[in-house]
Amino acid sequence: MTTSMQWHERLEKAIPWGSSTCSKAPSLLPEEPAVIVKGKGCRVWDADGNEYIDFRNGLGPITLGYQYPEVDEAIRRQLECGIVFGQPHPLEAEVAERLCELIPCADRARFLKTGGEAIAAAIRIARAYTGRDRIIQIGYNGWVNSLSAGGQTLPGQAVSGQKAAGVPAAMSELHLSLPWNDIATLERWFDHCGDEIAAVVIAADYARMEEGRTFYPAVRELTRKRGALLVYDEIVTGFRIAVGGAQQYFGAVPDLAVFSKGIANGMPLSAYVGAKEVMDACDRGGTVISSTFGGETLSLAASKATIEVYKRHDVVGHLWRQGEKLWGGLNAVFRRTGVPLELKGFWPCPTFTLAPGAKAEIRERFFRLAYRNGVSLYNVSYVNFSHGDDDVAEALERLARACEQL
Repeated sequence: MTTSMQWHERLEKAIPWGSSTCSKAPSLLPEEPAVIVKGKGCRVWDADGNEYIDFRNGLGPITLGYQYPEVDEAIRRQLECGIVFGQPHPLEAEVAERLCELIPCADRARFLKTGGEAIAAAIRIARAYTGRDRIIQIGYNGWVNSLSAGGQTLPGQAVSGQKAAGVPAAMSELHLSLPWNDIATLERWFDHCGDEIAAVVIAADYARMEEGRTFYPAVRELTRKRGALLVYDEIVTGFRIAVGGAQQYFGAVPDLAVFSKGIANGMPLSAYVGAKEVMDACDRGGTVISSTFGGETLSLAASKATIEVYKRHDVVGHLWRQGEKLWGGLNAVFRRTGVPLELKGFWPCPTFTLAPGAKAEIRERFFRLAYRNGVSLYNVSYVNFSHGDDDVAEALERLARACEQL
């Protein structure tokens, strides 16, 4: 019984699912580490001292690297002054101003702690602004997806049955889950009940993200014509494929957007941003969205420092270049060794996909062997700014060994 497995048993006894974040609960034991106790740069260590080159990055928030010096120093400086106060802190204004400078749709910004609750805030604003009730959701927008029948409760896992457990049928009927890049189906729903649709909320399909080049503009035109709002879930795409996310990359600007992973290098922070007239729906006299910890200063200090690093260095360019070296190189290894897997999508956030006819167990077996060779992967895997050329080369060697073992 390793130290890590002892912690796993304690987690299973004390916490439903064994973790407060479902996707973090290990599913590939004993190869996958049961707990992680330390991260530095682009590597993590479990409770038994095993080292892994990490491409999970906390499921995405670590864009600069673990213990990134400028961010950690900003947190320490702010800690000496306090964490939460009874009035706003200047950092709240500073970070909001910086986001409004960098994000095309952002005239105004507000803060919460997680992407899921920020999506919920954007949905409420859309309903208040339009006076309509129905919401169409495309892609995975966090656990609020399970409000709709057929929505994804976790990435790639849809609600089974008519509705998710714990969701009243009346609520579920107001949320509809539709597929990515299917403008014809979306148009049919607008023809059916367009005057009831408050917003279309889109998170990209990461394996097929290039299709956003035509899909985002088409949805923008449709929603504008039918009086609904367009909301982008930029939780993964923001500060990764471009600083301003999919709206900057594809040039189709929404009414509202949500950012979280990437804006504070791992500190818990989310932002819902948008056009002034739309964001005014949650101003005084509008719908109330409020949280004691929305202006918590350690996360805001981390975000300010993170944004400064992005402005001073070509972080996004690094993510694209290193991602292409690693994932393009791994695709070549897959072809050479005959492993029926392929990474598809944009290099900063590609998705492991199965070749036609391949069994799902192949991906699981490869991930187990990757862990055994000291590489930590996820279905959507990421490089961060601390992944240097040597790290990428070493990871490729380890993953090639895993392919040969497979």
